[in-house]
Amino acid sequence: MTLRNTATSWGWPARILHWTMAALMLFMLGLGLYMTRLDDVFARFALTQTHKSWGFLVFALACVRLAWRLSNREAPRDPQGMKPWERALARLSHWGFYLLMVALPLSGWLMASASPLQDSYGVRNMVFGLFELPDPFIPGDKGVEAAFKLIHNAAALALGLLLALHVGAALKHHFVLRDDVLKRMTFGR
Repeated sequence: MTLRNTATSWGWPARILHWTMAALMLFMLGLGLYMTRLDDVFARFALTQTHKSWGFLVFALACVRLAWRLSNREAPRDPQGMKPWERALARLSHWGFYLLMVALPLSGWLMASASPLQDSYGVRNMVFGLFELPDPFIPGDKGVEAAFKLIHNAAALALGLLLALHVGAALKHHFVLRDDVLKRMTFGR
């Protein structure tokens, strides 16, 4: 396995970032769904703080992943026999992931920052208790909070759908088409 991407394989940094981000995104989607359905306000608050911290990590890793991808322009060739619409859909879905990996944490941070409750109760956007994120909305505004909540929820739904499509396509390549698409992102080549 090489450091840089090649025409036949993804480099190990791309693979590590891919699988780390996949795990984090699934974790964050699950945590987000779970915490928003809690009736216990104190448990919900604690999980929201955890969600914010991990969201910051997702954003930081998304920036690293995007920088790595832009500095490693070469990508494995598409498998033979892929139709033009399949190639276009694959590229669109990958750039959709990059967009959502940035949009979700940003919209979550802006939603939390715009919350009037944050100012009322002195809640800070802390990252794992280590440092505070800036608050661009002092005082908070319920209308701005609602707008970013709508964006955050729509982006989470889009991410869930895109993940399902991506996993389905990877499994189709592996089990139906029997090509090396999945192997190139795991331990093959």
